[in-house]
Amino acid sequence: MTWKKREATELSEELKEKYQLSPLAAKLFSLREINTDEKLNYWLNGTEEDLADPYLMHGMQEAVERINKAIDNFEKITIYGDYDADGITATTIMYETLAILGADVHYFIPDRFKDGYGPNMKRYQQIVSDGTKLIITVDNGVTGIEEVKYAQENGCDVIVTDHHSFQEQMPDAKVIVHCNYPNQKYPFDDYCGAGVAYTICRALMDDTMPELIELAMIGTIGDMVKVSGEGHIIVKRGLELLNHTQRPGLRALIKEAGLELGNIDETDIGFQIAPRLNATGRLANASLAVDLLLADDLEVAQKLAKKVEQLNNDRKELTQKVYESALEQIKKFGYNSENTLVLYDTSWHEGVLGLVANKIVEKVHKPTILLTQNDEGLVKGSGRSNAGFNLFNALFKLKDSLFENFGGHDFACGLSLKEENINPLRKAFENSYQASSNTEVDYYDLDLDVNNIDLSILDDMKKVGPFGTDNPKPVYCVKEPEISSLFVIGKDKSHLKFNVGNLKVIGFNMAFLTQNLLSYVTAIYLNIGKNMWQKKLSLQGQLKAIDFGVPSFSLGKTKAIDFRDQKHILGFADRFVLFDEHNLNKTVGQLGIDQDKIILAKNYNGSGEIVTLLDAPHNRQELDYALKNDYQQLYLRFMLDRLPIRVMPSRTQFANTLKYVYSHPNLKPEDYRLVAPYLGLDGDSIYFILRVFLELEFVKMDKAELVPNKAANHKKLTDSLYFLGTQSQLKFVTSLRTMPSSQLLAYVNQHLK
Repeated sequence: MTWKKREATELSEELKEKYQLSPLAAKLFSLREINTDEKLNYWLNGTEEDLADPYLMHGMQEAVERINKAIDNFEKITIYGDYDADGITATTIMYETLAILGADVHYFIPDRFKDGYGPNMKRYQQIVSDGTKLIITVDNGVTGIEEVKYAQENGCDVIVTDHHSFQEQMPDAKVIVHCNYPNQKYPFDDYCGAGVAYTICRALMDDTMPELIELAMIGTIGDMVKVSGEGHIIVKRGLELLNHTQRPGLRALIKEAGLELGNIDETDIGFQIAPRLNATGRLANASLAVDLLLADDLEVAQKLAKKVEQLNNDRKELTQKVYESALEQIKKFGYNSENTLVLYDTSWHEGVLGLVANKIVEKVHKPTILLTQNDEGLVKGSGRSNAGFNLFNALFKLKDSLFENFGGHDFACGLSLKEENINPLRKAFENSYQASSNTEVDYYDLDLDVNNIDLSILDDMKKVGPFGTDNPKPVYCVKEPEISSLFVIGKDKSHLKFNVGNLKVIGFNMAFLTQNLLSYVTAIYLNIGKNMWQKKLSLQGQLKAIDFGVPSFSLGKTKAIDFRDQKHILGFADRFVLFDEHNLNKTVGQLGIDQDKIILAKNYNGSGEIVTLLDAPHNRQELDYALKNDYQQLYLRFMLDRLPIRVMPSRTQFANTLKYVYSHPNLKPEDYRLVAPYLGLDGDSIYFILRVFLELEFVKMDKAELVPNKAANHKKLTDSLYFLGTQSQLKFVTSLRTMPSSQLLAYVNQHLK
C-alpha cells in the first residue's frame, strides 16, 4: 500500500465566507470537488424537494399507470422483496405506500435457505396461483428471466424495480424501473433497491414522502451505494428524520441497539441498525423485520424488536463459532501452504458464511470460499477476496462446469454445487490464483497536528458528511508520531490502543505494532471520530495504516538487523529478496509487497541498498551466497518457506499410514488430507509420507488412486532422497529461526561484505 496526499484547488474566499466554512471544512470540500456555489448549496442545503423528477427514471410512467390500474380494479398486488436490509426497507416503503393508496397489497420475502436469492420459480407459481395479478419486485428481479416469463404468460403482470447489474438478457416484464437503465434520463445512477422504491412512491403519491426517507437511508447505507449526489440527500435527510422518528419499529430497534435518539449517525446505521435487520434474513425469515418496520403499535414493535435482537446475538455467536471452526480446519488439514482456501463443513450455518469468509480473508489474506450443505444435499457457500485478486473473474469460468448457481462481483460471490465437485473446485481455484503486481495506492486528505485539535473538528467534518461510498471519511496523516501508552486489547489481544499527542487511538487487528517497532514508525493514517465514555465526549482516532522507515540513528550503526520475531512486513526496504520463487505469489498477494521490489537471491547483485531477506534459504550455501552482497542495511526475516512439513513425522506415523493404505486401497491423494487427523497428522504431513512411499515404491498410482505395492522390496526411509532432503532442509530452517539473536548476527556480520 502506497499513500499519497490528495491535492485540489482551494475554495475561493467568497465561498468560504458565504457558507461560513472553517479552513478544515473548506479544504475537505475542495478535495471532494464540491467547489462551486451550486454544489455547496446542494450539499449543505439540499432537501427532498431538490430530488429529480421521478418520471425521468426509466419505466416510471408505465409503472405508475399499471399500479393505479391495479388499485382501481381491486387487483391483488404482491411485493416480492429480498432478505437483506435494503430489500427489507424497500419492501416496507412499497407496501406502506400502496396501503395508503388503498391497494389490496401483500408482500413476500424469500427464505435464504429454501428460496435462495432473487426470483424463485416455485414461489412465483404459488403467488400467481393465489390470485395475484401484479407482482412488483423490489431490490431484485433483473435475473428472473424464466420466472417473469411464467408470470406474464399466466395472467400476472410483473413490474421489476431493481438496481443490480443487468445480465446478458433482460426479463420480459410489463415494466422495468431501474436507476441505471441504459440511456435513461434520470441524473442519479446508484440508488439501492430502497432508493428506487422511494422514487416510485414519490411518483405514485405526487409528494416527497419524507416519512419514507429514513427507510431509504437505512437501505442506502446497508447496501453501500453512493452517498454523494442524490444519495447524499437521502442519507443526510434520513438521519435528520430518524433522530426524531415516531415510527414504533425503529424506536424499538434503536432502543434494543443501545442507541440514543438525537445522536445517531451513519456509523450507527452501518454497524448497529443494518446488521440487526440483516440478521433476520441470515438466521430466520426477514418478514420479521418488515413486520417490525410496519408496526404501528409500540408494544407490538418492542416484542418484535426483542426477537430481532436475539437473532442478532445468535448471529454473532454463530459467526464466532464458525470462524473458530474454519481456522481449526485450516490448521488440521494443512491448508496453510495454499494460496486459496475452500473450506467445507456440513454443520456450518449457511446464513453466516459470507461474514466468516470475510473474517478469514482479514486474518490470513487469502481468497476464501466457505461451504456447507443444505437439507436437500446441495452444497452452498460464499466467497470473499482481498485486493489484488478478482474472485468473480477467477470463478466465473468454472460456472458451467462446476456450479449449479453462481453470482457476485469482484471481491464477493455466492455459489452452489454438488458435493463431488468440491475437490475439483479446490484444485481449479488454487490453479487460478495469480496475485496482482499492481501496488495499491490510497489517498489521505490532510496532515494533522494532534496537539492542536479539539472537538470542533467533529463539527467541521459533519458539514462534509455523512460519509460512505463515494464520500469516504477524511483520512489524516500524522508524521513522525510520538506514540505512548501502547498496549493490546480485545479477547484475543488482536487490537491496539495508544496515545499520539493528545489523541487516543485504537487500531483494530493491528497488534503487530510492538514497542520494538515504534522507532521505525514514520507516519500513521487515521480517521477521527467521537468517543462517548461515562457521558463525556472526546475525540478518538481509528488507525488505518502505518508507514515504516529506517530510523536515521540506526543507519551506519550496524548492517544486520534481526527482525525474525516481527509478524508484520515493514515496507520500507529498497529490495525484498526471495530464495524460492514459489513464494512470489504469497509475497505479493498476501503480504502486499510491490512486485517491482522483489528479486530472487540468485539474481541479486545490487549494492548500498536496504534489503530484507524475506523467506528462509534452503541451506547454508544459499545464505552464504546472499551475504556476499554489499548492503547498506540487511533485515533478517525468514518468515516464509516452501517446507513440505513443519515437523518430521515419527516412524510410527509412517507405519500407521502404510497400514491404512493397505487396508483402504483405491483412495485418491486428496482423500488422505481428510484422513490425516484420524492418523494424528495434518494434511501436509500425510502428503509428505505418501510422496516418500511413492519414491520407495511402497505404493503406486493406478488411475489417479493410491494402491499398495505388494511386490515392493524392503527399504529404509533413509533410502528416499526426498526424505533426506526434507530432513536436512527442515533442520537448517528450524535452526535459522530458533538460534539466539547474538549467534545469528555474529554469523551474518562475519560473512557480510
